[in-house]
Amino acid sequence: MVIWLLGISGAGKTTLGNALKEHFDNKNVKSCIIDGDLVRDFYDNDLGYKKEDRIANIKRIMLSTYLLEQNDIIPIVCNISPYQDLRNFSKKKFDTYIEVYLKKDLQDITNKNEVYNSVNVIGVDLEFDEPTNSNLIIDTSKIDIKDSLKMIVEYVSSLDEN
Repeated sequence: MVIWLLGISGAGKTTLGNALKEHFDNKNVKSCIIDGDLVRDFYDNDLGYKKEDRIANIKRIMLSTYLLEQNDIIPIVCNISPYQDLRNFSKKKFDTYIEVYLKKDLQDITNKNEVYNSVNVIGVDLEFDEPTNSNLIIDTSKIDIKDSLKMIVEYVSSLDEN
């Protein structure tokens, strides 16, 4: 399975992804975090933040995710993933794709100055396609990390029961 955490910058994707990884580690389940920023760093930040660069980075993430899934390692993807067409593509390509939308208003982000002083910011300068069919929607402005993690774990467990 693939667990894809998406949402605007500051929504808590990496924090929740790390908590989910720890949960799987405690259960002796192989998993791996794929963070959009780490992928950028791996490639020496050769891509910018314009729409076409973001698409290219997401495609890199998709290939890594696919390879992990095919080798029975649960990829936990932490990426803004702003484009619905790429999310639809993911749904077709992965065996079990769990999309978790971490919803957060820009007004609630703690590092607002950093976000607003940047260019090509998703939700400010570039569009963020509101997800149309996520498996879970978690409002991280209202739900803390512990309860968010619980929601994801319960959802994944319900899939195992079926």
